[in-house]
Amino acid sequence: MKMDSKIILRVVFVTAISIVLAACLPSAPTDHQGARTITVYGFSIMKEVMEKEIYPGFAAKWKREHGVDVGFVSSFAGSETVTNQVLQGAPADLAILSIDRDAQRLYDGKASTTDWHQYPNKGIVNKTPFIILVRKGNPKGIRDFTDLAKPGVKLIHPDPVSSGGAQWSLLAIYGSEVKRAEAEGRTANPVGLLQSIWKNVISTPGSAREARTQFETGYGDALVTYELEGLLMKNAGAEIEMVIPKATIFSEHPVVMIDQHIDADERPVVEAFIQYLWTDEAQKAFVKYHFRSAANPALDSTNAEFATIEQPFTIEMFGGWPKAYPDIIEKAFQQQVQNKK
Repeated sequence: MKMDSKIILRVVFVTAISIVLAACLPSAPTDHQGARTITVYGFSIMKEVMEKEIYPGFAAKWKREHGVDVGFVSSFAGSETVTNQVLQGAPADLAILSIDRDAQRLYDGKASTTDWHQYPNKGIVNKTPFIILVRKGNPKGIRDFTDLAKPGVKLIHPDPVSSGGAQWSLLAIYGSEVKRAEAEGRTANPVGLLQSIWKNVISTPGSAREARTQFETGYGDALVTYELEGLLMKNAGAEIEMVIPKATIFSEHPVVMIDQHIDADERPVVEAFIQYLWTDEAQKAFVKYHFRSAANPALDSTNAEFATIEQPFTIEMFGGWPKAYPDIIEKAFQQQVQNKK
């Protein structure tokens, strides 16, 4: 059976960069008469829900409605890494990213010419709060972000250079101090808190998933990560506990169409797949895999394991990513914390 040349090019290219960048790529499906292949690049923690629920769900829907098979090729890594891969020419049809800033980078770099904010929920497909994972029994007595600065605590924290999750984590810690200071009627010192905590960081893996894997091996006392990572670990029987900070951020994850690689005859199925992500079917799948729903918050009630966040906040607390990145990630963290460790 003759395989479409574009599919062959995609599989070869994606496989090559996966070797270099350690991205996880399943094999491309066999092309049949009129079949379509969608290439998805996603940030690391999207892997399970996409491969086990979203891809099969959409493929079945498209086959039922159009009589055409749809297969998927995908690559998962840190959000910043994924963005860099796409900007360097990786043949993605769409990217699901950890942070809106990475979506903007793709748009500014002409990889995408479609404004993702025009999609439902301004392009956000799901969300999740940031929590702390500790060892069973919580031997270090960690109850909130401030306790991560205690002497002797060994903290694993993904690298903000490659991981969008790491940037969310920094904003969670920073914002929690602002919220705490407001409640106590004092001047906030979020940079001071970051400095104290960062002294206890013993490892900075490239993505949130790599950080989780390292923590699972028994390395470190604590890990700041997405709630869903903690729930997936608990469901797998890991000897860990989840600490829910009083105030924490909800990360929000956008999808972006990579127009530069999409032919006119491919565009309808790619657009349909993107729109599918906000259907109740897809949103239920996200909730099943411990993401909070972006399109229908009522669906969250179907997951009894979700924690109650007492003082939740979002990126808007900092004026959005256009302000949060230069003011907090660059000026506060990189200049005043990371470079002074």
